[in-house]
Amino acid sequence: MVLAIGLLAAYVVGSVDFAVIIGRMHGINIHEVGSGNPGTSNVLRTMGKGPAVMVLIGDTVKGVIGAAMGLIASGSPDALGPWVFAAGFAAVVGHCYPIFHKFRGGKGVATGLGVLIFALPLVALITGAVWALLTRLTRTASVASMAAVAVTIPLAWWQGVEGVSWAWLLATIALVVFRHKGNIQRMVRGDEQKVVA
Repeated sequence: MVLAIGLLAAYVVGSVDFAVIIGRMHGINIHEVGSGNPGTSNVLRTMGKGPAVMVLIGDTVKGVIGAAMGLIASGSPDALGPWVFAAGFAAVVGHCYPIFHKFRGGKGVATGLGVLIFALPLVALITGAVWALLTRLTRTASVASMAAVAVTIPLAWWQGVEGVSWAWLLATIALVVFRHKGNIQRMVRGDEQKVVA
């Protein structure tokens, strides 16, 4: 029961959409501007750097909190335990399909990064650096996001993720990739949106 409550709580935390909240603070419905995606990149394009940084931080913290809830609920001190990654997955699901916003959420990259920060800080540092570098070079956040996802798998193996924890981590990665299916199609066509026009 405690574990079920922990997973549910992680999902609810993940459902708090900072792009929607920050947008409303600026009198903007983020679903109706730019790409319509409630995420950092669309906020950057439509509202600027300050609001985008706030969204990035908020969405990342959700992943940290979600993973921490899994650790607390499991009663285990193992930050690489399966319940940490299960709760992290629940937080990412909440971000992608938020109960508070008619299940219209973002793509899960920042919240997934938060999970890594909690469970695998070195992996988070490297993948975050990959994302930041490629975003700067390509000016295309989705390219950077897919590259960061790709390097996460070998890095997580290197850092000792094993067993059931792998299943939850791979489920999280699969969800993030699935949420980028439209971006991937546009990348193939060569007309994906840039972070900055």
